[in-house]
Amino acid sequence: MVTRLSAVVYGMATAPTVAPERSTQVTRKLYPNYKVIVLNDDFNTFQHVAECLMKYIPGMTSDQAWDLTNQIHYEGQAIVWVGPQEPAELYHQQLRRAGLTMAPLEAA
Repeated sequence: MVTRLSAVVYGMATAPTVAPERSTQVTRKLYPNYKVIVLNDDFNTFQHVAECLMKYIPGMTSDQAWDLTNQIHYEGQAIVWVGPQEPAELYHQQLRRAGLTMAPLEAA
């Protein structure tokens, strides 16, 4: 009786195994960008906002900073930078520490 059981178990073990096909296609998922948004407030001057944008946002020109400052004032907010999370966190923190009113970081 033990011999028969062994034969059955061995018979099951020798059944061919079919491996699933492997996909050769690699799907890359990009990290999301984040928006740094400055909000309008009643205590920061136009000059201070523009200077902070030029100081902390890389490549920010005077004209861009003043355009964004006007947008912040007249529309209530402006997206001042969009990019990867780590630098977005840095710029957000630097602007907040300089006294600007910031919206929470937002995935773009």
